[in-house]
Amino acid sequence: MKMKKKLKPTPKREKRSKKTKMKKGGRNLVILGLASAGIAMVTTGISLAIYHNSGDIYLDRSRPGFLPDEAEVEEEENEKQEEYSFEKSGVMTMAGLEEYLKELEKEVQEMDSFKEPFGQKVLSNEQLGIPEK
Repeated sequence: MKMKKKLKPTPKREKRSKKTKMKKGGRNLVILGLASAGIAMVTTGISLAIYHNSGDIYLDRSRPGFLPDEAEVEEEENEKQEEYSFEKSGVMTMAGLEEYLKELEKEVQEMDSFKEPFGQKVLSNEQLGIPEK
């Protein structure tokens, strides 16, 4: 009986097999990338359609085209309070410093007026200035 000799892998055969493996891996990576981009586009389209159809798009105040109701504008005008501001640049004078400390003392007294500074009442809508409808 004759024994068949095993062929030793030649360098050319090894290079070919590595090249084909790299080609398949690269192709799979491209397919994975395209599939994930497609899924992202589909889910984004669905979420935007839901956002538009639900009507929430018209309530989004971050959009530049949003116009508040006339009642909201009137409430804001009535509730405007004069806020203290000091000059952010220029020479600091003693009179300006005294005025700033006087305004700061008002804020400190308002904060000290809370009986429970970390209680739920401090975070109520009334304290935060959120109008209840």
